[in-house]
Formats: sequence, structure tokens, C-alpha cells
Amino acid sequence: MNKTNKDLNSVIKISHEISYIKDLDVLLERILTEARLLTNSDAGSIYIKEGDNLKIKYTQNDTIQKRLGVNKKLIYSSFSIPINNQTISGYVAATGKTVNIKDAYSISATHPFRFNPEYDKLSNYRTVSVLSFPLKTYRNEVIGVLQLINAKDETGQIRQFSMEEEQLVLHFAMNAAVAVERSMLTREMILRMIKMAELHDPTETGAHVNRVGAYSIEIFEQWALKQGMNYQEIQRKKDILRMAAMLHDVGKIAISDRILKKPAKLTEKEYEQIKKHTYFGAKLFLDKWSEFDEAAYEISLNHHERWDGRGYPGHIDPKTEKYPHDRVDSYGRPIGKKGSEIPVFARIVAIADVYDALSSKRCYKDQWDEEKVLNVMRTEAGKQFDPEMIDAFFECLEILKSIRLQYPD
Repeated sequence: MNKTNKDLNSVIKISHEISYIKDLDVLLERILTEARLLTNSDAGSIYIKEGDNLKIKYTQNDTIQKRLGVNKKLIYSSFSIPINNQTISGYVAATGKTVNIKDAYSISATHPFRFNPEYDKLSNYRTVSVLSFPLKTYRNEVIGVLQLINAKDETGQIRQFSMEEEQLVLHFAMNAAVAVERSMLTREMILRMIKMAELHDPTETGAHVNRVGAYSIEIFEQWALKQGMNYQEIQRKKDILRMAAMLHDVGKIAISDRILKKPAKLTEKEYEQIKKHTYFGAKLFLDKWSEFDEAAYEISLNHHERWDGRGYPGHIDPKTEKYPHDRVDSYGRPIGKKGSEIPVFARIVAIADVYDALSSKRCYKDQWDEEKVLNVMRTEAGKQFDPEMIDAFFECLEILKSIRLQYPD
């Protein structure tokens, strides 16, 4: 098989694989990774169109990554680029044209766009070759831009992206854009469910649930790597977790807004009512047609359980709302799930949810300062939280901080 046919078969295989990815963020990261592998490029970024701007979603850079060490991710600032002819990616989004540049610092004056060297200066990096192309739907609508940087030859020397690679990536981009559009629709449907809950609970916002979902997959990935889980399994589970984590509090739609919007401490009776959101949410996923349904069920039901067994709702059957006779204490109170009885995804979302709640302003509290938040997270290891997962939380803390900038309140 010649190289052209081999590369085309790779594109077909990868396109088939990404068609199964449902979560938007997991998909975008995978598209960027695969496009870089197809072209042997050192770095790249992927942007999504939001109004008149491109918002950067993921950046990868092998050279900078090597400076960070094993299992550390590249941290980048969340920023937007106007869709106009002044920048390379802005021009690609505005015109729908592909740009293939041999040297970013020697762009011909005949081109309307220019390369901004400030990012190179900040990161001590040298951008040379650039291949920037649009992500277009079947309706020829640009929904994003994928930009690859510094293609390398067999010896590791930087070279220009070839015309063959340009055609190969454009073919991949068409399939990727279809997958992105579908994932956008899935994300929007989930956010609409959350907006329904937001009518009752003002803390259950799109920004909050996006942060919890994004925090969760970073904590999970860090933890899973230490458990020896393979790359493919980690990616598959991240796809499920990201969406399911966003629905952790969907059961609040069944709780009175008089309780949820109360700007003061809840009474004991009110607190007992609000605890019910766990199994109310789980009821939505009783008919488990997929791994996503299973994950959403487990997270909704168990994200308020504690590692030390003092959480809620305990071993309840959401369908009947009853407890087994051996799962209550001598006073008839439910016994909480403990340690590994709590599903993995629920243990992770518990950490992500509390971290975001403490770091955010609520109707009943001000935003806590970072030192106070981190002290609580640290001291609750082995009490409220799985200690191994708290270790993972602190190991990816800088990534979590950058995620917060992507989804501001």
C-alpha cells in the first residue's frame, strides 16, 4: 500500500472513531490530536466560532509539553480572536479559505493577515510553518478553525506542510465538522435541561455545570493515569463523564424554588427536602439504554455521598424511594455509602462540585478566597473525599484554574 492510500485509510479510520464521541470538549481535543498526528506537527490550536469571534478551546505543543514533565498538561489563557482579515485564524474563519504558510515571520505583504509574535515571546517558542483551515458544515457554514504549527520531517526538522497533507487534512476536517456540529447539538440539549433546573435554582447555571464537567474529566484523567488505565479507555470514559457530570443536580427541578432560592440557612426539614434531589435526578435515568445513562444515574444519586460514610442519600432505591432494612441504623436513619461503595464518577464529581461551589458566589455566601478553598479541599481528604482523587485534584489544579476562565459566571 502506498503512502497516499495509507494516509487516506487513516483519515477514514479516525473519522469513524470520532463519530462516536458525543461530548463537544472531548471531541475537539481528539480532533486536534489526530490532525497533528496526520501531519506530524509539533503544535496546534482549535477554535470554535462564537458570534463574531473565534474562541480558543484547546492548544497543544509538544516542545513546551516536554518542559512541563510527565502527565502535565499545557495551560493556556482563554481568549477570543475577532473574525476578520487581520489574523491568520480570523481570516480563515471570515473567508472559509485554507492558509498554508512556510514561515509565519515572513508572510508576504500581499496577504491581508499578519502573524502575532507575542505568543511566541511569552512561551519562548518559534512558530515557523502554519496550516490553518476552516471547519465547515455541509451547509458550507464555518463553525470553527483548526490551526497546525511546525510540521516536522523524519529527522525532526521543521518543514512546510505539503499539498498532500493539506488535501488530507481538509478531507478529515469535513468529517470533523459534522461531528462537531452534532456534539454542539448534544451540548445544547443538555444545557436546555439545565436551564429548566435554573428556573428553580439560580446556582445551577450553564457556567457552573460546564466547569463541573470540565473539572471532572481533568481530575479523572490524572487519577486514571496513576491507576494504569490505557489511553483509549481514558478517552472513552471522559466522553461519558463530561456530559453526565453536567447533569449532577438535574433533580433539583423537582424541589421547591422557595427552598432553593432561600437566602438564609435552611431548616432541618428544608434540608431533608433538598436531599431528595439526588434520587429525583437518578429517576430520570432509571431506564439505562447506554453507558451515559448509567453514569448520569450514578452521579445524580451519589455525588453527595462521603468517603467516610456520612453523606446522603445512602442505599435508597430511587424507583420506590425506600431503603433496605439492613441499610438503616437503629433509629431508622439511612446509612450512607462509604469508600469504594461510592461509584468512581460520583467521587470525582463530588470534588469538582464542592470546589466550584466554594469558589463561586451564591445567594447564601460570598466567593471564598483561594487559600481558604484549597485548605478545605485538603483537610477533607479521607473524610468527605477519596484521598487518591484529592491528590489528582491538586496535581491538575493549574488546569482547573484555567478552565474557570473559560466559563465565567
